[in-house]
Amino acid sequence: MLLRITAFLSLALMLLFVSCAPEHSQIVLAKFGDQKVTMKDFEDAYANNVGGYDIAKKDSLSALKKFLNLYVDFRMKLRDAYIRGYQNDSSSNAELTDYKKKIGVSYILEKEIVDPGIRELYDRRKYEYRVSHIMFRPDSTGWEHARVLANEVLDSIKNGANFAEMAKKYSQDIYSRNDGGDLYYVTAGELPYMFEDAVYATKPGHVYPEVVKSPYGYHIIEVTDKRIRVPEIRASHILATFADSSGKIDSAKALAKIDTVMYQLKHGGNFEELAKKYSDDRGTKARGGDLGYFGLRMMIKPFSEAAFNLKNIGDISGIVKTQYGYHIIKLTGRKPNPTFEEDKQNLTKIFQKTRYPVEYDSLVAKLKREYNFTVNQYNFEYLLNHSTKSKVGQPLPEMDDTLTLFTYAGNKESIADFWERMNSKKELLNRPVNSGLLIEALQKIGGDVVLEEDAMNLDKTDKVFANLMKNYRDGIYIFRLQQDEVWNKVKSDSSDLYKFYLETKDNYRSSDKVNYAEIFSVSDSLIHHYYDLLREGASFDSLAGLYTEQPGYRKLKGIIGYQDINSSELASVADSLQNPGDYSNIINTNGGYAIVSLIGKEPAHIKTFEEAKAEVAGAYQDAESKKLEKNYISSLRKLYKPKIFYNELSKAFKQN
Repeated sequence: MLLRITAFLSLALMLLFVSCAPEHSQIVLAKFGDQKVTMKDFEDAYANNVGGYDIAKKDSLSALKKFLNLYVDFRMKLRDAYIRGYQNDSSSNAELTDYKKKIGVSYILEKEIVDPGIRELYDRRKYEYRVSHIMFRPDSTGWEHARVLANEVLDSIKNGANFAEMAKKYSQDIYSRNDGGDLYYVTAGELPYMFEDAVYATKPGHVYPEVVKSPYGYHIIEVTDKRIRVPEIRASHILATFADSSGKIDSAKALAKIDTVMYQLKHGGNFEELAKKYSDDRGTKARGGDLGYFGLRMMIKPFSEAAFNLKNIGDISGIVKTQYGYHIIKLTGRKPNPTFEEDKQNLTKIFQKTRYPVEYDSLVAKLKREYNFTVNQYNFEYLLNHSTKSKVGQPLPEMDDTLTLFTYAGNKESIADFWERMNSKKELLNRPVNSGLLIEALQKIGGDVVLEEDAMNLDKTDKVFANLMKNYRDGIYIFRLQQDEVWNKVKSDSSDLYKFYLETKDNYRSSDKVNYAEIFSVSDSLIHHYYDLLREGASFDSLAGLYTEQPGYRKLKGIIGYQDINSSELASVADSLQNPGDYSNIINTNGGYAIVSLIGKEPAHIKTFEEAKAEVAGAYQDAESKKLEKNYISSLRKLYKPKIFYNELSKAFKQN
């Protein structure tokens, strides 16, 4: 019984200690005034500084300690900024609001449109679909006749009509109709988005159940195959052209030639050697027929189909007939799909070009509904009637510009506000004002304002963005503090700088320098001619003034001026010469040939005050700034008397 009671009490005490222990994120690492620095504050700041939590977990305790000291200083500065009332400064708040709108809009577009869009595009591009279609173009009467006919043909196909036959009969795509509408294999990003969506929603062997409208017309779409996409393959080929050396077409002779090559391949012949001997493709035969890497649609269809159907590296096709002749193809390489990060830039370009405008318009339409974006049609007509003789970029014509043109989220935009926004859009400048232009501008500006409104509310719902704004706000305040406490207090005059120079002049040393002239030519024979003339007694500066080919240096007689002896090969060669007037042998340099002649040398020395003045000024500013920064931090530490609990740092980044 006693044992049970003891065990129970031990368990109760353990639970008591555990319950009293602070949650990891709330462990206090430092205190100053009424402020606390928690483990979460520190870990978030440190991880952000070093590039992520995975990196932070590997860092040493001494590195964490060093950063904690700096972070406490940073937090004391922020506290000081609030005490000084920086948060009430109108210019700082205006800058913060402007940043919030600009960055917020970019953040929304990236998060809501671009990021999900390119990820979907990446996933889709792992596959490719073989697609056929029947296209109906709008005629002079408009789109309706094409839509009606497309639906009639689709009904026939649903009732058993052969797709390929209907394509040959009805399709207005002259490039595919004779092949039964076959477009071959396609992948995401290669077709209009509405066509692509239909393809990816259709199983192989099925017809999409509705006609699809694209900018080119109406389409009936059939998916005939789906396979894992291979972005690029590498192949070699042997070609026997239909035309002989005189240009006469002789397909029988070409077939006999390729049959001979195929026979040799089947009996152990080397593909590359046979390509060099027999191939009629002059561009590749010297390379053993190598075509390098190419994508599915970079070659003509029969060739591409045969090449991409080869399964294993080293496989050789049968005889393939194209419009150029007969081919035998060997697969020599295959590229896998790139990772998302490897392909991200390319995916973004494709998405921006194909899908972004539609997704942008959809997002803007949703936000306009959410924020009750409403145009005052009466005032719109008033603006139109009073501005049709104007161009965008000109002052607003005389009218009542205080009238409200549109409202959203309780905000009102006047005609004057709208005109100012319109004049700021480069794509609209100098265009004559008419109904179409104003509608276009209203659409663009309406999108701007609802996105900005959404950005202004974003920190209330998105923690990542809220943290981004907090960091930017903190940055503004720290910058202001540095101005007030450090940079604006650094004063200097010539006597201060000269005194500082005398104290630190050993820091301002020049390197060994050489002054030389150069005769340069891209021609081997010409530079040798100039060298022979020098040996015969010609003047170096005269030859340089007449012939050097360095742009702008003839009028300088080739003189380069003083250069660090290690700044270039020519400077080093010039320094190796003994006496002024000596010249070098011919030097093979980048892009041509040169001869250099020594003019003078300047040994390393401590710079005079005048020579070093710019460096001295910079060093003085830096030294004084560090001194003032140190004094400011010291004053904060005296004021707040921070307590730092280094013993708790061993727990940082250790939570499971």
